[in-house]
Amino acid sequence: MENQEYSVGLDIGTTKIVAIVGRRNAHGKIEILGVGKAKSLGVHKGIVNNISQTINSIKAAVSEAQSSAGVPIRKVTVGIAGKHIRSLQHSDYIMREHPDKFITDDDIEALKDQVKKLVMLPGEEIIHVLPQEYKVDSEGEIQEPIGMHGKRLEANFHVVVGQMGSIRNIARCVREAGLEMEALTLEPLASSEAVLTKEEKEAGVAIVDIGGGTTDIAIFKDNIIRHTCVIPYGGGIITEDIKEGCSIIEKHAEQLKVKFGSAVPELEKDSTYVTIPGLHGRPDKEISLKTLAQIINARVEEILEMVNTELKAYGAFEQKKKLIAGIVLTGGGSNLKHLRQLANYTTGFDSRIGFANEYIANDKNQYLKGPEFATSIGLLMESLKIRDKKQNAELHEPIQEPVETKTETTAPSTETVQETAQHTEPVQPEQSISEQQSRRAAKLTFGQSLMEKVKKFFEEVE
Repeated sequence: MENQEYSVGLDIGTTKIVAIVGRRNAHGKIEILGVGKAKSLGVHKGIVNNISQTINSIKAAVSEAQSSAGVPIRKVTVGIAGKHIRSLQHSDYIMREHPDKFITDDDIEALKDQVKKLVMLPGEEIIHVLPQEYKVDSEGEIQEPIGMHGKRLEANFHVVVGQMGSIRNIARCVREAGLEMEALTLEPLASSEAVLTKEEKEAGVAIVDIGGGTTDIAIFKDNIIRHTCVIPYGGGIITEDIKEGCSIIEKHAEQLKVKFGSAVPELEKDSTYVTIPGLHGRPDKEISLKTLAQIINARVEEILEMVNTELKAYGAFEQKKKLIAGIVLTGGGSNLKHLRQLANYTTGFDSRIGFANEYIANDKNQYLKGPEFATSIGLLMESLKIRDKKQNAELHEPIQEPVETKTETTAPSTETVQETAQHTEPVQPEQSISEQQSRRAAKLTFGQSLMEKVKKFFEEVE
């Protein structure tokens, strides 16, 4: 199988590292070829804090993906998150050199490149420049300016910024794992690709991706990205709270959360208990499911309040910016029992759990449809999109035909070729021009050469 037929998404998360290999089938759906998953060691709250451990985890996930897909992995599209991520709104414009020609992709890229030159805070770097709406001359609210005519091309942009050090660390881990980074994508944008429908993005929706170390938010309205942010708390801090609150080890705390955890204590009975085995001959521990739910509820409510603050910052409670499609909860943390009900109550918006099965064709990996794989599936989709764009650009690239100069059927001499390059008529064998004249003729432009010949013709007639 040729490399261009498939793409790879690599999700470097706080709890797991996932590599997914896939391709697009004839119906435009995504066919998963192979998956690799490894425990994430060396990543804390979405940020790499141990290079060698992260490299080993990436290698383990990629190796497993290669084995199950039966193809070599070289290029990957990687996700980025972490509390260092911030976003801002920016407007910019360019004055086009040729307003008589219509706007092309090159003009859009030139405008984006101008935004990329924005001066950031020390140690920061631009990750994404996302156009929201365009303005051509005096015409505003344009979604797609390509094909239009105009002198001034302007746009509002959503600019995503991150710490240069964190970006470099991810790039280094990928490179030292023997891979090439095709693109770096903000994780909530990748997740939204996998779980949101076009109708939801049009109506207004907030995707809340609850991962192990962070909770990522992206807000869409009128099919445009309006707001992104990263909250530095996720499922990992809930596990930490259970561990502390119940005085048990982390492994047991995680198992308790996954199997018996609930976000709403009122829905749990007082009389239900679960037994945790004691350490090294110590007595077993009995934990009330209601107590467990109370510990979980306190932290989940805190995270949802932060989500609410971000929704308010965007203006989601105003009539004009209202999110008709509400909230889509995804990521591993969204598997928590009764989370949806708590989110509805806390935010006042209707919510659903976002599964990544919207665009997947084959049922080879049923477990991939879980919300915890939304980011990795989204990164795979992003990678396929980059590949499609490259292939389209290659297909539509204009073929430059060599300009041919008509000459006599006889083989031209070296002098003739040189003169042709200077746009002068080729010297015919019977024409005896002195060497000095031929040098002068070679320096003349085509028009001057023609005038000389006309003048010479009339002189001969006289």
